[in-house]
Amino acid sequence: MKTEFIGAFEAKTHFSQLLERAHEGTVFIVTRRGKPVAQLGPSEQPAQRPVYGSAKGQVEMRDDFDEPLDDMAEYMS
Repeated sequence: MKTEFIGAFEAKTHFSQLLERAHEGTVFIVTRRGKPVAQLGPSEQPAQRPVYGSAKGQVEMRDDFDEPLDDMAEYMS
């Protein structure tokens, strides 16, 4: 894994390019006035796509779901 130091201004200016390179494995140490303040690198967690329907049976819709709330009565009149 390659590590590079980069100034805060340059990091801000080229952020989208840094993200792409971080995704490829480069770690950037962001500095301010020559002192390290942050680190930008690849995520340790793999990107996961949502599994549609995975909560089936876990959510229950009550019969009064769309009824007005008592707390909102003064705003509804």
